[in-house]
Amino acid sequence: MTLNNKAFAITAHMKKNLSIYLPLLFSLVLAGGIYIGINIPAVQREGEMPSLQFGGSKSGKLDMILNFIERDYVDTVDRRNLENTAITGMLEKLDPHSSFITPEMFHEMNDPLLGSFEGIGVSFRIEKDTIMVINPVKGGPSERVGIMAGDRIVMIDDTLVAGTGITNRDAMRRLKGPKGTQVRVSVSRRGVKGLKDYTITRDVIPTYSLDIAYMIDDQTGFIRLNKFSATTYREFLEAARKLRREGMQRLILDLRGNAGGYLKAATDIADEFLPNGKLIVYTQGKNRPRSYTFATRNGMLEEMPVVVLIDEGSASASEIVAGAIQDNDRGTIIGRRSFGKGLVQEQMSLRDGSAIRLTVARYYTPTGRSIQRPYDGDFEKYHLEPMERFLNGELSNPDSIHFADTVKFVTPGGKVVYGGGGILPDVYVPLKTDSTLFFFNRLANSGLIFQYAFDYADANRSNLRQYKNVSDFITRFQVSNSMLENLYRQASERGITAGNAAKSGSARHVSILLKAYIGRNLFDDEGFYPIYQQIDEVLQQAIRHFNQPNT
Repeated sequence: MTLNNKAFAITAHMKKNLSIYLPLLFSLVLAGGIYIGINIPAVQREGEMPSLQFGGSKSGKLDMILNFIERDYVDTVDRRNLENTAITGMLEKLDPHSSFITPEMFHEMNDPLLGSFEGIGVSFRIEKDTIMVINPVKGGPSERVGIMAGDRIVMIDDTLVAGTGITNRDAMRRLKGPKGTQVRVSVSRRGVKGLKDYTITRDVIPTYSLDIAYMIDDQTGFIRLNKFSATTYREFLEAARKLRREGMQRLILDLRGNAGGYLKAATDIADEFLPNGKLIVYTQGKNRPRSYTFATRNGMLEEMPVVVLIDEGSASASEIVAGAIQDNDRGTIIGRRSFGKGLVQEQMSLRDGSAIRLTVARYYTPTGRSIQRPYDGDFEKYHLEPMERFLNGELSNPDSIHFADTVKFVTPGGKVVYGGGGILPDVYVPLKTDSTLFFFNRLANSGLIFQYAFDYADANRSNLRQYKNVSDFITRFQVSNSMLENLYRQASERGITAGNAAKSGSARHVSILLKAYIGRNLFDDEGFYPIYQQIDEVLQQAIRHFNQPNT
């Protein structure tokens, strides 16, 4: 069994006068890391995978240089760090997706795609230099002992962690640990004097790749996947069965911002839409013979109309699914051009617990197109290409996209598709940059709406408990004018100002996003997406597409 996973980070600061146009979700894609599909051997025993060593006949020059530096350099150096830097540099020169994983990073890179990890079971964020619990995992070890949303973790095992500059990575390393081990935490809770002490026994905590599955209307189901992990296919099947019981007759599959993961999960999901014998994807490399993956069984959704949503954050496994649907004329792809990652990696373990992920093949969609973007050896330029799409106007105007005729392909149904740079959607939905949303874009991209919602939910948590469920919250909760005025005042203090006309033009979008964020603080993603969909232009375009008479 082979697994796919790859990670890379996009780290760049946008010019202030340009950032106002970017929607919030795209900003989050750029700010965070995105996972890229690779192959990981499921079972690795000592001696099965090649180990990289310094000092052999083929690496003697590098070993000699390291020895010279360690012996004669003017300052003390860390030989291990130099080796790691050398390996990283070599791999970056090969291609943008071969990478080196240190022993310290190994589990951090792999755990998100395994479907579970061992820890205390809370979602948190660092808020004002303190670990703030967003929500405990339902039924998890933290909820069982009484940890609540809004709690601030002040101490972990007698070590002060509040006001010390702790990072997300440090917090995770302190709170995660083997099942059955214990960790002591002291928390500060609003309205309670002093600290409350808890001893939490770590357990296996499931991680979900499915953000949400719900009915948009009495016919249309919506499923959003954030990655392709070991449990994604099972999660997808359970969600699809649930929605069918609720009357689903057509499906919107949202893969925006989904940067990939396990190839097997992607092909299994594509198989549910395609009839037996249809090609899903094939791979080929210099030392890897061509390997085909076909639909192998009667899928549950073969007759169901489907729309797949993608954007510049959709990569690897997401592009495999979108490409298989598009090339087989099976559904409609809506959104913006995908990332363009068509390289396959295999993970090879090293003796010190580190690993390299080496590109060994390319993958191709059923029409034979490679969707891998060109790479000229400039690692930073390659990973900043999504930003270049904004700067050159592509994200707001599809006419800015240019493909050479040499990468033109035709599907069995006669539709022209393109390779060499991601999946181009059948229906392109550009970013809105008109003046009526200018103020909203500035607020959203500054993080002020998100922060205001967080602070509001935290300060009013007891009052917000009156909403018993998501439906009750959606129906009864309203963003008041005073809330908007408070938000605008905070924005003005940060230099984000606007006239009455601009505020009026953005008011609906601001109110809906603010309500959606408050809903997420109370009910996780179930409280976010059903509200946010009102201003999600790509999703609204998918609904309009389904409602066209000839669809």
